[in-house]
Amino acid sequence: MRGRESAIKAAVVKYGKERKNLLPILQEVQQIKNYLSRNDIAEIGAEMGLPSAHVYGVASFYHFIALEKRGQNTIWICKTISCYMKGSNDITMALEERLKIKVGETTSDGKFSLMETNCIGWCHKGPAMLVNDEPYTDLTSENVVQIIDEYYKK
Repeated sequence: MRGRESAIKAAVVKYGKERKNLLPILQEVQQIKNYLSRNDIAEIGAEMGLPSAHVYGVASFYHFIALEKRGQNTIWICKTISCYMKGSNDITMALEERLKIKVGETTSDGKFSLMETNCIGWCHKGPAMLVNDEPYTDLTSENVVQIIDEYYKK
């Protein structure tokens, strides 16, 4: 509890209590903890002088803000029509098979969460995915498994 509270306080001190700074504060706290709990939302609201409902509303609006515990690495598969037409469905199936989970789930070892999202900005080189903040493009069923295997080695 202390680490989370000090991370929240440090983020608020770093960015300031103005409402416009809420998103960077949410991102920074998530980066430390990997997701935002209800207690985190309430503490951020208290530190910023904002209602918890407002903090939750902003956090839940943004797809990349996690309100549930996720794996150490979050894989985001682009599901736009551009990536779909280039084979993103095959990429999803290869990842599900390799990780032994479905989209929206986390591996039993807590290493990966598999998610889908709309455009990640790499559709021109699709199919594309993000692992955490790292983009991977021109994916195939074979190279996506190799990419994941490299994360297992880390």
